[in-house]
Amino acid sequence: MEMKKADSPDERDFHLVDPIAVAIRTRRPDEEGLHDRFAPTDPSPALDVARHPRVARVLRNRKLQFMLILPNQIIFWLVIGIGLLGTVIPGLNFATAITWYLWFCLVFVMMVVVGRAWCAMCPFGGFGEWVQRHSFWNRTRSSIGLGLKMPESVAQYGFLSSVGAFLLLTWIEEYFNIAGPGNPASTSFMVLGIVGSALLFFLVFERRTFCRYVCPLTALIGSVGSMGSVAGFRTRDRDVCLSCQTKDCMRGDADGYGCPWYTWPGSSDSNATCGLCTECYKACPSDNIGLFVQKPLTSVVSPTRRRADVAWSVALLFGLVIYQQVNALGAFVRIDNWLNTHTHFPQYPNPIDYIAGIFGVALLMAAIAAGFEKVFASASPAPVNSPSFLTRTSSFRSYFLPLMYGIIPVVGADYFARQLPKLLLHLPRVVVSVGHLFGSGSTSSSLYNSSLIASNKGIIAVQVAVMVLGTLAAMWTSWKIAGRELVPLNGSRRAVQWSAAGLALVSGVVVAVLYIMMNAAN
Repeated sequence: MEMKKADSPDERDFHLVDPIAVAIRTRRPDEEGLHDRFAPTDPSPALDVARHPRVARVLRNRKLQFMLILPNQIIFWLVIGIGLLGTVIPGLNFATAITWYLWFCLVFVMMVVVGRAWCAMCPFGGFGEWVQRHSFWNRTRSSIGLGLKMPESVAQYGFLSSVGAFLLLTWIEEYFNIAGPGNPASTSFMVLGIVGSALLFFLVFERRTFCRYVCPLTALIGSVGSMGSVAGFRTRDRDVCLSCQTKDCMRGDADGYGCPWYTWPGSSDSNATCGLCTECYKACPSDNIGLFVQKPLTSVVSPTRRRADVAWSVALLFGLVIYQQVNALGAFVRIDNWLNTHTHFPQYPNPIDYIAGIFGVALLMAAIAAGFEKVFASASPAPVNSPSFLTRTSSFRSYFLPLMYGIIPVVGADYFARQLPKLLLHLPRVVVSVGHLFGSGSTSSSLYNSSLIASNKGIIAVQVAVMVLGTLAAMWTSWKIAGRELVPLNGSRRAVQWSAAGLALVSGVVVAVLYIMMNAAN
């Protein structure tokens, strides 16, 4: 691999498929109309925590992200090693216990509370970035690798490539029963596969191309994480940002790299693509970037430019978790077995019902949006400056995007509730697995056989309670979004608001009923 000059302040370092970067490349910052086209109209979040001197000092420290990533890096290399060399008993193996009884559930908690906080400490992207920059924290002037840009033909689909990776990884996990948990070595191979894929992308492409477009979790965190209270790094005064001639937040300077996520702070109105890496904050020559916090659900309700890739991602991710619920029912087992017999496929899950189930739910949500459009005939199409990959306005689009954003809390609650049986039944085994590393944990210990909640009824009650909270939040977001964006040509604004909230309610009720029918299956 060659050593390549990185982040020099010239046009080459703008990602060509980022519409904001393209605007900066091709137009003078003070050119008429740029502010109107690209500056969000919603107000910035109220609290900039970077104004506090101690917080600012921490954020400017180049060792910050390294210190966030290092503990997870150590844990995940332990997961790889212990999964391959440790006991084959899943409940005693540290690799399977910490991954499937604790980590996967905590990721969803982090999404809901702080958005993309996991991205700031992710060991997968962190390892690839260390290699790419050939440095743990110092600002280097060259990078290892080819430094290619993601082809526009791929990048234009945004989160959808990540959703595809997540669907594929989930199918592999289901097929090999990795998260059962099954053979601990399977968990190690899965983690190694993610680390290896990330490293390959970091060596071929520039910046965090893998994290932005390919990582299996990025679409899930970017959509569900919009519920979180961390708005990310944004400009403090947009006029200062628009008049800036250097755009060091995107190009980089001596103090910081250009944004690895290709997100211009001057146009951000959501936390969907801010990886909280602090580079734009370090690089800004005008001290015009802050770290903002916001009320929960703000990034669901407030964006003025709805993204089609986010909306379709929500629909597909909803289809996946519904599929995972349905596959725990006896009727599904019979269907999957029948398909396997007639297609000569060896075992569950048959790819036909897997794909049909996921895309069936997504297409159903699209059909519902089309029904809304037909009934209400919207007079307020999507904004023409939308940065999503579908740039043509349409009545369907003007309903589908807001409606999918509105049910994000239901989808987030559903994914969290789906992880609860493992957490509530087996979390104490994480402690036992740590003890087993030092020769003290065993399957006969009382802690190994204890649970946070032992009864199925108790687990179901917690799952339903989570869904109630998620459904209420989705009804509120749908109501707010519909009242602002889904103005009917004929009829009452209240009618479309009630209908949107009703969609969120029905979605949540269906999910809650499925959890009751599943009887706490994990």
